Amino acid sequence: MPPPPPVPPEAPRGFMARIRNYFLTGLIVAGPVAITLYLTWWFVTWVDGLVRPLMPASYRPENYLPYHVPGFGLVVAFVALTLLGFLTANLIGRKLVSLGERLVGRMPVVRAIYRGLKQVFETLFSGNGSSFRKVGMVEFPSPGMWSIVLISQSPSEEVAARLPGDEEHISVFLPCAPNPTTGFFFYVPRSKVIEIDMSAEDAATLIMSAGVVQPNSDPQRKIATAAEAAEAARAGAAEGDVPRKAAPAKVD
Repeated sequence: MPPPPPVPPEAPRGFMARIRNYFLTGLIVAGPVAITLYLTWWFVTWVDGLVRPLMPASYRPENYLPYHVPGFGLVVAFVALTLLGFLTANLIGRKLVSLGERLVGRMPVVRAIYRGLKQVFETLFSGNGSSFRKVGMVEFPSPGMWSIVLISQSPSEEVAARLPGDEEHISVFLPCAPNPTTGFFFYVPRSKVIEIDMSAEDAATLIMSAGVVQPNSDPQRKIATAAEAAEAARAGAAEGDVPRKAAPAKVD
């Protein structure tokens, strides 16, 4: 047999192509670090701007040092909030908080804002809260199209009593891409929600990247399987048939 023809050598890459690849690699490495440092610095300076005017001038470190100390207001806010929590945990602190809540409860507009914000903070920062810890899918915005939702609490008794049907409803939040802080909140029957094995952090990453970044292959496979199962169940219900399990294939 004649010898195979020689493989032609790979064409040398141009100088500009190498520069472009190096630049994109550097951007991928430095971009997340720079944005993280910027957001951290913004948060520290924002807290400093809120706390520093409340501190007496004699206690500010720039009066004794030749340079500004960033983050000092953040440390003061952390110590103050920790001390406030410690004082509130005892009997006298609870009495004072109860007295303050009764005073706020007599203000027509302020009490609605305070109660709503208090419930939100208690739900989000409580150790046993279950809001937004489960991820699911709903058929939205049209049949055959599935969206990622964060499962929240069940509706209150007054809302549940006025929802149509006898089936139990749950409240879900549908984040918008690429900004997951905005979205749609609605009540949906529990049977219309498909729970998936995905963390809220992975769901936020998936939504912010508009599907470009896939956090894990397993959740994606489970999403596709759940969507296919829901489509098959809906098709079977439309035809009036009960879906049967397929017989296992024989392996020779």
